[in-house]
Amino acid sequence: MRDKVRFIDQEKTHTPVTVLCAVLGISRQSYYQARQKTDKDLEAFTQIHSVFEASRRTYGIRRIEEGLKQEGIRMNHKKIQRLMAKYHLHPHYLKKKTWRSYRRVEENVKHDLVKRHFHPEAPKQIWTTDITYLILKGRKAYLSSIRDLATGNIVSYKISHRNDNQLVLDTLKEAIKTEKSLEGLILHSDQGFQYTSWAYKNVCQTKGIRISMSRKGTPIDNSPQESWHAILKKETLYNNHYATLEDYIQGVIEWIQFYNTDRIRL
Repeated sequence: MRDKVRFIDQEKTHTPVTVLCAVLGISRQSYYQARQKTDKDLEAFTQIHSVFEASRRTYGIRRIEEGLKQEGIRMNHKKIQRLMAKYHLHPHYLKKKTWRSYRRVEENVKHDLVKRHFHPEAPKQIWTTDITYLILKGRKAYLSSIRDLATGNIVSYKISHRNDNQLVLDTLKEAIKTEKSLEGLILHSDQGFQYTSWAYKNVCQTKGIRISMSRKGTPIDNSPQESWHAILKKETLYNNHYATLEDYIQGVIEWIQFYNTDRIRL
């Protein structure tokens, strides 16, 4: 160490390069010669990096080796591993989407209280509800709606990109938020998992709503809602040329308003 300090003193300068050379025990000339040398791994790294970037930074060692082969370059996988570690190339994997698996709560399945009697004498006696797909160019949204069988009007609706319990709950809450009393009202649906959830049951019980459900695998038990979906799609999707799903959704919103206020019903 004394020799190194003496070396620094002789140089009469304390620049970072001088200090580094003193600690390493090399001359400044040797240091600059080493800096001018090309990294022997640079060419191989460039080839690996090209394949790695082309894969959107997702390829690991085996796929990079195969990618190099396709370009006529033979490189041992151990060398690829060493160079990827040396230059800190780590594949970035997108996290896999985890989809919730919903199941209906069997003990919350209710009997059919409507029994295809679809013409109540007055409003707020029977509401029907269901969910339908809105699909355009491979993209999908979900329309949840509640309809009064007496007036034919849509009481409430919600559109979402997720078919889950929250979609149905939001639709139900929208329908009941301005109603002072719905005691005894029948709300009829199929046996989908959304309608057998505890949250749906609790909201209905709180408002005195009687839950009714179609028989399993019998869509005709909820035919008014099915028919309304068919009319909606015929007069929106099939009669227009929407450029995007967002345009389609906006068309549905406008059509529902037209249906509730102006459309002639026979």
